[in-house]
Amino acid sequence: MTYFGFLLGFLALPILILIVLTYRDLRLERTIPSNLQFLSPRLVIAALTVIAVIYTTPWDNYLVANMVWWYDPALVTGITLGWVPLEEYTFFVLQTIMTGLWLVFLARRISTSIPISAHKNLCRISAITVSLIWVAATILLLSGWEPGTYLALELIWAIPPIALQFVIGADILWHYRQLVGITLITSTLYLSAVDLIAIRSGTWTINPEMALGVLVGGVLPVEEVIFFFLTNALLVFGLVLALAKASSYRLPRLFGQLPSVESETCDIERPPKIQ
Repeated sequence: MTYFGFLLGFLALPILILIVLTYRDLRLERTIPSNLQFLSPRLVIAALTVIAVIYTTPWDNYLVANMVWWYDPALVTGITLGWVPLEEYTFFVLQTIMTGLWLVFLARRISTSIPISAHKNLCRISAITVSLIWVAATILLLSGWEPGTYLALELIWAIPPIALQFVIGADILWHYRQLVGITLITSTLYLSAVDLIAIRSGTWTINPEMALGVLVGGVLPVEEVIFFFLTNALLVFGLVLALAKASSYRLPRLFGQLPSVESETCDIERPPKIQ
């Protein structure tokens, strides 16, 4: 199976279906809840797509250059940017769009009308917890234990932006936990399943010497499941925080107006004072 064949069948096709369903929802005037209308979903998905490409490109090139994973040259177009084939960059874009559209589709169907409760310590605790995981991953990488290489590189790469997202709004994410959880789990399971098909077809290969050797379905390295969980977490957390009106109370106001000084980072019930 060629890489572009994989992209067309397993990412482009679901995106097309989600676009059709989105158009149908708009015709039926089915919208996302008002408390998730701080920014336009299309604008946020477009911004996340750009961020995904920029943030992932150096890391993925490092993986390929150091043979953490590789692709079959016969199954790609041969167009490469750095060490990575064009198809891989296309994957970054399509995954972001697919997960984003899927979240918005679910948001139109999952109620989020319950009052928001502030969890003042959740932001700090969540950020500290994932930061400790980052430290452990760094120690693992520096130890030189080769089977832990891929896992350590994944965690070192993904955790800093996740920690930042938790600082901004772990309690907001917890409030929308049903939407976040369903989107995150289903998208991770789907991408892991199609990844298993691609690896079995030889489209790309994970270096067994740099992986733990734990295989899902006898084929898929567990690091790949973790990779899709982490990437989807970045996308889902980012999209929810950007859409949630509660986030607007935490960001400095534009054009010279700022939130009240005493407003705590995780106090999402109290809006900034209006002069």
